[in-house]
Amino acid sequence: MKKIFITLLVLIVVKGAFAQYAKDNPKVYGDKAFTNKDYYEAAFYYKKAADGLSLTTLQAIPYQAGEKKTKKPAKKSDRAYLCYRLGESYRMYENYLEAEGWYNKVLTENFETEYPLARLWYGVCLRANQHFDEAITQLEQFNANYKGESKYNDIAQKEIKNCKFAKEQYQYPLLIDAEKLKEPYSSDGSDYALIQRDGSSYFTSSRFVKNDKVHLNRVYTIAKDKPGVPVVVNFKDEAGKKELEYGTPSLNETGKRMYYTRWYKEGSKTIHAIYYSEWKDNAWTSPKKMNSNVNVDGFNSIQPFITADGLRMFFASNKPGGQGGDDIWVSYLDFNGDASNSTNLGSVINTSFDEEAPYYDMANKKLIYSSKGFIGLGGFDFFESYSKLDKWSEPKNMGYPMNSAKDDLYYLPNADDASKFYLSSDRESDCCLALFGAVDKRHVLSGVVLDCDTQKPLEGAKVSFIDSLTKDTVKQMVVNKTGRYAFDVTTKRPYSLRLEKDGYFAKNVPVPASGRMTNDTLNNPDICLQAFTVDKPIVIKNVLYDFNKATLRSESKIVLDTLIIVLKDNPKIKVELGSHTDWIGSDKYNDKLSQARAQSCVDYIISKGIEQSRIYAKGYGERKPIAPNALPNGKDNPAGRQLNRRTEFKVLKAD
Repeated sequence: MKKIFITLLVLIVVKGAFAQYAKDNPKVYGDKAFTNKDYYEAAFYYKKAADGLSLTTLQAIPYQAGEKKTKKPAKKSDRAYLCYRLGESYRMYENYLEAEGWYNKVLTENFETEYPLARLWYGVCLRANQHFDEAITQLEQFNANYKGESKYNDIAQKEIKNCKFAKEQYQYPLLIDAEKLKEPYSSDGSDYALIQRDGSSYFTSSRFVKNDKVHLNRVYTIAKDKPGVPVVVNFKDEAGKKELEYGTPSLNETGKRMYYTRWYKEGSKTIHAIYYSEWKDNAWTSPKKMNSNVNVDGFNSIQPFITADGLRMFFASNKPGGQGGDDIWVSYLDFNGDASNSTNLGSVINTSFDEEAPYYDMANKKLIYSSKGFIGLGGFDFFESYSKLDKWSEPKNMGYPMNSAKDDLYYLPNADDASKFYLSSDRESDCCLALFGAVDKRHVLSGVVLDCDTQKPLEGAKVSFIDSLTKDTVKQMVVNKTGRYAFDVTTKRPYSLRLEKDGYFAKNVPVPASGRMTNDTLNNPDICLQAFTVDKPIVIKNVLYDFNKATLRSESKIVLDTLIIVLKDNPKIKVELGSHTDWIGSDKYNDKLSQARAQSCVDYIISKGIEQSRIYAKGYGERKPIAPNALPNGKDNPAGRQLNRRTEFKVLKAD
């Protein structure tokens, strides 16, 4: 399996061996464990050896406070060897926090000449621990100086791309919330690969079982009528075989046949294969190993997923015929449940790295799986690809927080709520997978474009969904007679809408950080556009001045700010801003006052960044009244004079 799970048996063996420390070198035990790929055990022994050389007291990360210093002298080569091997051991069982400190020590104590890959793996650990900028620095330095095998330069280059991708993902995450599931789904071991059936749950866990006295992977079920009690799924004739482990269950369309991974150790090698059992007489039958279309001697096949119709099985395998590492394969199943064939999904889906944990959505013809081979946040990331006419679309990274800088596998939608799903991740652990529940808050931003005057839908308006950072148009549409627009909002990245139609002022409206449109300038979820006609004045209400003065009042500036927005949203239009008076005062005085008032408006607008060439001030005095200054009987008409004391603007040129 992909993760390493620690058994108490290992700890018992280790404890017994320490009685020999007086005469035996723990480094020897570490080397043996490292050769056998028992990296947790190797780190345990190397750590003991490092204690004897006072290495642990000098680390960048204080692993154990208060350790006794030893006077024992150490050769530089021994110190370098232990530091590097500790980094390697911790990294290989994916404890990147501990590994980072040891690789850093290799570099700070100038052991890099002996171990030139230390800087590469140090950068990988920094990336896994989300120190992206420092990781980029270290990886670029590695690539600049390393002259060995090019494959390591390729790894560094890919990790640099991962860091840059991750930085953006963490800054503008998807509208998804992921939270670790609590008991009974969480435990002291690993918990992963959840599936659901008829209200019951099945998942894999290496939780401690008192009677077994070891942490072994087993399939557990939580029955619908007993939601707090995980029960081990036993298979006939397998009870008591403690060396066997089981995981990643999948049920066929009837729920009466379970497919799963079964594995065990054979010397220093772990053998993985896919088996299935039938539900008969209220029990699961003895495991039956699938045929050679799936399981090939000397190679591993793992993580079966049965499609909803029960006809196909997707799985991961490193068997011959793939692209390298674990690949995603598919087999059609015969009437007896075994594989009638086996097909590699090809180089679009698979890479020379590992691909695992497939899930196939039949309704949407969508494959969701995990890969280390594409640009991502690091470790295994979720990718999605669609099938059309037996061809797969380019896999797309599913983003943060669905993915993390660690390993993310085993996607499952919630059977009762389309906005929820489950995944397995070690993002909150230094070694082990845990089950997470996620809520998908991605949604459709929708509204109606209206005519501001008629408040009716404005057919033919063009609406653009724009990335506010790059200014690129993400998507664009022309609304029909309903005036309705709709765009998918998937991340917290800033976006805006631009609405345009000939004969109307264009409008830019920011999409709130929440992603949900709640208002535009009208405090309404719908958005209206204002019509205009060239050379036809539009009254600007509430532009106020002190008596007999041209100085703008603060209230007037707020009103003019609206016009400034219009000018910024419509950079090609040129306008005239005109000021009018009533008939009180001489023509000469009113002309002068109105010109000064118009100019004060223009000056304010120019001060806010509008080009002077786009706006022209004109004072009309009392010459263009829009209401009588006097009543028919000759008496003063205050209401009419108030209407005449106005500020207007008109479009002189629209493009």
